[in-house]
Amino acid sequence: MYSHGSESLIKQAREIQESELQRFYGRLVKLLQGKEFGRETVDSLQRLQLILTATKYTRTLPAELQRRLFSLLSSPVEQLQVLSSAVLRETLPPSGKELNYTENIGQLNTHTAALLADLSSLCALVLRSLESRQSEGPVHSLTHTLPILNTVLTHSPECLSEDHLTLLSKKLVDWLRYASITQGGGASSGGFFIGPRSRQPVPIAELDGTVSGDFFTVLCVGQGFTEDQWMNVYSFSMLHHWLLTYHSVSSGNAAADIDDRSEVEGSVVSMVSATSSSSRLLPPKERLREKAFQYCLRLIEQSDRSERICCLVEAVCILNTVCVEEVSLVYRSFPCVKALFGRLNSDLTFARVLLPVAQFYLNHGEMVAVDCESVWKLVFGRFPAELYNDPFLAHELLRFLRLNLQNLQLRVPQYSRSFPNLLKFLAWDSPAVVDDFVDLLPSLVTTDTAVELLHTLLDLPCLSATLVLQLRCAHTVATEQNCQNTLHSLDAFRSTKFRGLFLYLLRTEAGSGDTIDRLSMLHELLAEAADWPRVAHCAQTVPVMLHIFFNTIITIADEKLLASLILAMLERSTLLLNLPIYIKEIHRVFSCHLLRLCKLHPYVVVDQSHVLLEFAGTTANVYSKEEIYTHVVWVLGEYLSVSRDSRCSVKLITSCFESLEAVLFEITSSTPPPGTACPTPRVITTLMSALAKLASRSHDLIPRVSLFLSKLRTVTRGGSVTWCSDEEDLVAIVTRGEELWSLLKTPGVAQSVLTPPPHVTTPQWHRDTNMSMPLQLRTLTRCFPTKS
Repeated sequence: MYSHGSESLIKQAREIQESELQRFYGRLVKLLQGKEFGRETVDSLQRLQLILTATKYTRTLPAELQRRLFSLLSSPVEQLQVLSSAVLRETLPPSGKELNYTENIGQLNTHTAALLADLSSLCALVLRSLESRQSEGPVHSLTHTLPILNTVLTHSPECLSEDHLTLLSKKLVDWLRYASITQGGGASSGGFFIGPRSRQPVPIAELDGTVSGDFFTVLCVGQGFTEDQWMNVYSFSMLHHWLLTYHSVSSGNAAADIDDRSEVEGSVVSMVSATSSSSRLLPPKERLREKAFQYCLRLIEQSDRSERICCLVEAVCILNTVCVEEVSLVYRSFPCVKALFGRLNSDLTFARVLLPVAQFYLNHGEMVAVDCESVWKLVFGRFPAELYNDPFLAHELLRFLRLNLQNLQLRVPQYSRSFPNLLKFLAWDSPAVVDDFVDLLPSLVTTDTAVELLHTLLDLPCLSATLVLQLRCAHTVATEQNCQNTLHSLDAFRSTKFRGLFLYLLRTEAGSGDTIDRLSMLHELLAEAADWPRVAHCAQTVPVMLHIFFNTIITIADEKLLASLILAMLERSTLLLNLPIYIKEIHRVFSCHLLRLCKLHPYVVVDQSHVLLEFAGTTANVYSKEEIYTHVVWVLGEYLSVSRDSRCSVKLITSCFESLEAVLFEITSSTPPPGTACPTPRVITTLMSALAKLASRSHDLIPRVSLFLSKLRTVTRGGSVTWCSDEEDLVAIVTRGEELWSLLKTPGVAQSVLTPPPHVTTPQWHRDTNMSMPLQLRTLTRCFPTKS
């Protein structure tokens, strides 16, 4: 909230009378007519801005005041530029013509650009300022043009015409290649007492202090810089964006400017690497591409003296872009890029540079027939393993993977096997990278590694805890001593006895086995990690990843893979890190996708009947894994049928019936184990329904079900029971039992209701010509035609 004084000022600004406002306008115009503007002028402009912003209504300024405010946009005092721009933005939006009030249109700046809602007008102003000679305006007149153009490129690139493209390409060539090679700012090579007339131009220097023998770049140093050198820096900063935005736009200008000499006064052509006469005959866009190529090669050469990471990143990215546009440049640039990789690949502080290098190898490695294995070992091996806690690298690497997903899958076999390493980014900082892995995970799912990937996803919270322990082990001795008092898991991490467990989690490549034998021991060692925020965040991400995993599995799974996955799901439902909410969510995801897999491939139920029956026949699962247990029972009752699979025998149905009957009898005739709640009505009714379905397919079993249901009704009449604590739940269970008992009295009806034929479960009456439904639909369609 505002302070009392601020609220008072805002109230005064809102309640100002029109007559007083007009007098204030007049006083401000008189102040702005002077040649110098003092503190009173600044205070008046600030008050005017407060008056305009304090109300929701838009005010129109007098024409003279508006003209004076526009003239302030060219003031050398930036405070006056800011205030005048802020005031004008609060008035009626100018049409673009008002900007003609500016005394010097060449002096375009960001405050002037902020007033233009029409980007076409802004482009026209910018290009007019570029066409003007340097002598026509102040020295700093061009410094704002490229940032403004870069903003236009970002938000509305279609505003630039072909003429604009041609002009800007020529200007970029001038600034990049023909900037002055002498220092600006009055630099002198003489002593302190040397006069201005005797000062000689001082050449620019390289990073190591030696005199530069080539053209100016952003890595050249000096005591001061000229205007064209600053434009060189600005041009390089926007060059990549420019090439990416307009690389596919044809110049459309058949008449190339043959006499393409630099329009920037004072520029000097390098004597060492002078432009060939053939490059001067190229169209502007192609010539810009050639100059950008030369510029980047020189930057990489300069980096030998002292590496500058940001400049190297930009240079390699631009090289890659120009090589994509002009394939012939690949052979000229590859030796330089290869040498750069050889120089930097051992130092991970240059990881940001090596990612663009990897992009270059991915795009052009096949063309030059080079072995890229060392590049991918670095990108998929050392980067995730050693720099997983670097948020910037994580963002850049995952972005690289998303942008090149198709090429990586086709050309880089290491990619699909690197998921144990890549998932370290997700384990370390799940909220920041979960969106990236939503896109990446489907590409990591293959038939060869799907089971291992499932186990790895389930172990992500353990991996998150292990990464934390790994970093804590690298801390100072004092920090370690403080941690040892509370972290028993840190001692386990250091112990050679358990080293193999943690090394498996930290593996860099798939293929070491689907999982490990001592998972329960690992979970005990990491029990205290369940409360760590990083582990908790990671656990929240796992269900999302599992949904994506199973959605992808449905599209690629074969019979063998489905069997392995069902076995893994049932086994891992018990072997999870002790996070109650996490375990509950995993069981819910398993239940959902077990149902989907069995619905799409009913034969799996018969194939894996032994595994499913073993799970469903264990009474303890009713209490500890209610969600997944209920769905396993439903699947057995629904899909163990001859109509679903001809291999389903009476023996198999009977075996399943007996297993489920034993469990149902046990939970309805005994008290739940200590520390567990009573089984929910859903579990009991699902068991009863499954028994009834199986009995309707093997009529010899009907008497056994009927006997149990009748006993159930008799027992519940005596009052409360130990296996159900809620009276309403008990009533629901008994009601369901009576319904099933009534159905089983007529086996033919029971089979039709409990095991309906396919044409009933998947009706297509709208296509059946023997039914009246198609005729009715056609009639309704003609009566109520849809609007096209």
